[in-house]
Formats: sequence, C-alpha cells, structure tokens
Amino acid sequence: MTDESHRAAVAERAARAGGVVARGTFRDGVEPERKGDKNDLVSMADRDTQLQVISTISQEFPGATLVCEEDVEPVDAGNDLSLVESVPETGDAWVVDPIDGTGNYLRGIQFWGTVVAAVTDGEPVAVATYMPALEDIYTAGPESVTRNDTSMQVSDREDPETFAVGFNGWWPVTGRSEWTPLFEGTIEQFGDVRRFGAMQGVLALVAAGSLDAAFMPTRPQPWDSLAGVHLVREAGGVATDIHGGRWQVDSEGLVVSNGNAHERLLETIQNGIGLEA
Repeated sequence: MTDESHRAAVAERAARAGGVVARGTFRDGVEPERKGDKNDLVSMADRDTQLQVISTISQEFPGATLVCEEDVEPVDAGNDLSLVESVPETGDAWVVDPIDGTGNYLRGIQFWGTVVAAVTDGEPVAVATYMPALEDIYTAGPESVTRNDTSMQVSDREDPETFAVGFNGWWPVTGRSEWTPLFEGTIEQFGDVRRFGAMQGVLALVAAGSLDAAFMPTRPQPWDSLAGVHLVREAGGVATDIHGGRWQVDSEGLVVSNGNAHERLLETIQNGIGLEA
C-alpha cells in the first residue's frame, strides 16, 4: 500500500468513526452553544466527534499535524500531536470538520457530515466525507473517487437554465440586503439555486453530479472546503476562486462546477458582489 493509499484508508476510517459518535446523539436533545453570533453554533457533539477523529488518526500517525474546527484535543494523544490554526505550506497534515452542518445537526436535519482531508504541501491528496444520517460516504484517494464505493463524476449538463446551483456560506443578521444583487443574478441566470447548510456536503453533491455547481463568495475555512474541492476535481470538475484563478486554501471565495458554464457563473458572482474581473 502506498503512503497516499494508507492515508486515504485512515481518512475514511476516521470519518466513519467520528460519524458514528455524532450519529449517536443526533436528534437526542443536544444543547447548542454559540461561538460567534447567534447563528454560529457548536455543541458537545462536535467536540466528542472531533476527539474520536483525532484519536483514530493518531493511532496510525502519532506525530500528526492537525487543523481542526473545534479547539479540543485528546488528553492522551501524546506529546507529538500538533494542532495548528492554519494548513501548513509544506509537509503532511490532516484537516478535520467533526460536524459539517452543525446547524442542521442541531435542528434534526439529516444533511450533515464528518469530514477528513489528508494534505501534503497545502494540497489535499486523500479525503473522506461521511454523511451518517444519509448513509453516504464520499472518498477520493490516489486510485479512485467514489460515493459508497461506486465511481462518481460531475454532471454533463451544459444549459445553465437546467443547472442546480448550491450556495454556501452564511450572512450576518444585519446587512443582508448586500446579498440581494447576487441572488437576483444567480436566480436569473441559472435554473435553480439551493442552500443546504453544510458546505462539504454540497461540494460532494457537485462531485457526484447531483448538483451542477456551487459557490461561496467569501473565503471558506479549510475544514469547510479542502475535502470537497478534492472530490470535485478528482470527479472531473473545476474549482476556482471568484476571480477565476485556481482555487487554493487561501483563495478569495470558492466556485466549483462541472466545467460547463463556469465562466457564466463567475461573471454572475462578480457582478452580484460588485467585483471587477
């Protein structure tokens, strides 16, 4: 087994193990806590799930470097474990989102997942997005990109009027009118616009061809984006920033698609937020 194959296997194992923990308290009255504003939520389920993911990774990679959404680590993980705040530009690391879609999880909505990405020199090389309540797992490693062990690829739709486009991100309670031109433009240019509330899940749907495109006009966090971008690219899709350049972890915004009508989507986003190309 190659190193990348090994890391792909561990990513899937860790995502599944964490997802089992999260599923155990889903719809079980978990109390929400606020991290930032009133819609930025976290819970003990997020923390417990992250602990399980880290523990699973550290069994195979005891000196692992990890970038995790929540500020918690196992007390028995060992002195070699390193939790850092940003994805290293060089070397190997793991990026973890214990519950992608915490808001959905806390409301009893099934669209949430546990996500693990293995990264080398800032680029994802093996990923797993596990959606326990839906019993779906999306993986990409050196040999394949799959949903539930079946090969997947992006859609082949070409007509924007038939596109289903996912919007990612959330907005503050005040100043929401600034988003109006963006949504108006997207609705006018594309067949359907949807907001699912779990970014990695949306990116996985683009990779599987269920959605034709998705975007986030602001910079996403690495745990919200790296795994899904890798899925999309490995499934034959395109991932850029909002300027049209190749997306990287420090890019401004994220736009993914099947590659058809990508320029139209970019133009729509740029016009909607008042950005010059």
